[in-house]
Amino acid sequence: QVRLVESGGGLVQPGGSLRLSCVVFGSISKIDSMGWYRQAPGKQRELVAVIGSGTNTNYAESVKGRFTISRDNAKNTVYLEMNSLKPEDTAVYYCNTKGVVPFGGIFGVEYWGKGTLVTVSS
Repeated sequence: QVRLVESGGGLVQPGGSLRLSCVVFGSISKIDSMGWYRQAPGKQRELVAVIGSGTNTNYAESVKGRFTISRDNAKNTVYLEMNSLKPEDTAVYYCNTKGVVPFGGIFGVEYWGKGTLVTVSS
């Protein structure tokens, strides 16, 4: 059974940094894309950053130059390095994986983590 476990959220002052991690547990042979979404109170969930099976990445305009996504395929882990944080970055951050193929399987499945809260406030 596949599950995603996020960590690294918390309270940080404006201008500060945080590093989020998401580990994908389970017997997995392949993961296509891994990414982070966020949902602020009263707003829709939005894409923050995504990284493909290679090194291709895509970022929301609002985080370009401040956030960096990376992945460690050997550990089935995706990271989000967040710098120069702003109060508007406050949200629950969700890990997302697409095209997760279990060992012995054929088709890929999408999974979501339960989220980790990031609060940027002085």
